[in-house]
Amino acid sequence: MNRGRLLRAAVSAVMAGPRPVVLSGPSGAGKSTLLKRLLKDYDGVFGFSVSHTTRGPRPGEINGKDYHFVSREDMQHGIDHGDFIENAVFSGNMYGTSKAAVQAVQAQNQICILDIDMQGVKNIKKTDLNPIYISIHPPSVQILEQRLRDRNTESEDSLQKRLQAAISDMEISKEPGLFDEIIINDNLEEAYAKLKSALTEEITAVQTSEDS
Repeated sequence: MNRGRLLRAAVSAVMAGPRPVVLSGPSGAGKSTLLKRLLKDYDGVFGFSVSHTTRGPRPGEINGKDYHFVSREDMQHGIDHGDFIENAVFSGNMYGTSKAAVQAVQAQNQICILDIDMQGVKNIKKTDLNPIYISIHPPSVQILEQRLRDRNTESEDSLQKRLQAAISDMEISKEPGLFDEIIINDNLEEAYAKLKSALTEEITAVQTSEDS
């Protein structure tokens, strides 16, 4: 079976359940803050898809909660066997979304949130997953750089690579039809209101099914 057929077979198994949400945008754009608020305000409606990665955990990160931390060999084996909906390489590390991670969320009648990079977005565009695509942008590259520096978690070389990748991804995200919604996270309240508005239909559908 070729790679394209493996991808379609993987996705066909995760079509049952609420429509997923693909949330993309550079690190430092504020995705995590918006996500945490969404999950708090709509308890039981959303589920977070836990991605796989071959990078080591950062201080405070928990395996199975923040990421599934796996070896490169194990991840490549899963990719080769069609276990992943999308996968990408960033700064030498592999990242990916497994169909099992999406299924675990959908099995609970929850809207599965996929937090992935631009490579992953383009991979999912080739499948039949049919999610809602939302991109979160920082107000400017300068503000993004300051947010990343304030974290004090990366070397200068790593930070510059992340910035360049962010600039490239934000330009690509403007391609017509790639995203259903692009939200500039300049004001947190306004950005959150736009995020909720983009997801109103799916939220209502899940809440209605829970009440029936």
